[in-house]
Amino acid sequence: MISILRGTVASTGLDHVDVVVGGIGFRVHVTPACAQAMARDREITVHTSMIVREDSMTLYGFESSDERDVFAALMTVSGIGPKIALAALAVLRPDDLRRAVRDQDLAVLQRIPGVGKKSAQRMALEIGDKLGSPAALPGAGPTRSAPPAEDAVAAEVRVALVGLGWSETQACAAIEKLAGSGLGASDMLRAALVTLGGSRG
Repeated sequence: MISILRGTVASTGLDHVDVVVGGIGFRVHVTPACAQAMARDREITVHTSMIVREDSMTLYGFESSDERDVFAALMTVSGIGPKIALAALAVLRPDDLRRAVRDQDLAVLQRIPGVGKKSAQRMALEIGDKLGSPAALPGAGPTRSAPPAEDAVAAEVRVALVGLGWSETQACAAIEKLAGSGLGASDMLRAALVTLGGSRG
């Protein structure tokens, strides 16, 4: 089991980062915010969770062990797999999830792509105290650089949404609602996920 990687960023995408460790490259799937924070040639440490299937071994990465623990707890819920668990962390911070579960705030939980009312109820019921108590929210992250041209951003976001399981039509409709917003790729994907989250059950 690979739990931590320390190496050099070779390249990044909207939802992944390629890390070279000892001459070997690892593709790690991360949230858009995490991917955007990773600069090429930068030395990084990323906490990881390896999901092994019959035909694949996939690494999911996190900025902290807390995020990784929340990811693992989410996957104990019936019907919640790694894609939805990672999407949850793309939309909500760990403490937001803790509060939503503690308060059984189904409306907040349904902001997660692929989570409808029944799934939200299962999350609130099955996770229980596994997430622990919410602490003070961390401060705002570092200032981000100016976003690239909107057409390029929209294309990146569309590819990421389709990769997360949305149809091309749904992805384009969500992006169209955000046209002219001036958002960067990470923020636009987060906003699109929130918009789409309420339309799937």
